[in-house]
Amino acid sequence: MRERSLTLIQDELVDYEKAMERMADLVAERQRDARPDTLWLLSHPSVFTVGRRTPLHHLPDPTRGIPVVETGRGGQLTYHGPGQLVGYLIVKLGDDEGIVDYVREVELRLVEALAALGLSAERRDTPPGSELLTGVWTVETGRKIVSIGMRQSRGVTSHGFALNVDGDLEPWHWAIPCGMPEADMTSLLRERGSADMDEVRAVVAKAFQAS
Repeated sequence: MRERSLTLIQDELVDYEKAMERMADLVAERQRDARPDTLWLLSHPSVFTVGRRTPLHHLPDPTRGIPVVETGRGGQLTYHGPGQLVGYLIVKLGDDEGIVDYVREVELRLVEALAALGLSAERRDTPPGSELLTGVWTVETGRKIVSIGMRQSRGVTSHGFALNVDGDLEPWHWAIPCGMPEADMTSLLRERGSADMDEVRAVVAKAFQAS
């Protein structure tokens, strides 16, 4: 992995659409070299977000009452809610790397963070001829604990990852996450029996060399 020192921004619960507006500003500043590479850690009120290629039958029943918002990131449907740590990465890529390279780096840094939290996890290789398989899974149970969806514009990344810490997992059952009907979504609380958001924030920031 490359050595990157990131500036850390931390917030608690931020409305998703307001976060998208701020992220767009951060990206524009990075494109102008007006700010350094940045990791923004936060959480969102309950919301489903969908990438541009999300099939309609993957969407939740609207009677569930959770809003569905279209987003410009890669990937398909994901769920955000309290008890989940979201990390937005505004990073200028090197001339010799692309967004897929950076997504792989993000996966490995999160595997490292989870190991420091006492949970063995792994990224998975994409089968030949298949769509890019992104995220992080637990080694012991094979459940998915991190979702990743990113994009790049003029060499700068945006969006990022969602790590389930101690939130309600039930909404994941109301839709098809990440284009994977077989995915069993999990959290640190489910896997370890305990989880502390402040600890997770600190460990994730360290894994990304963010301060």
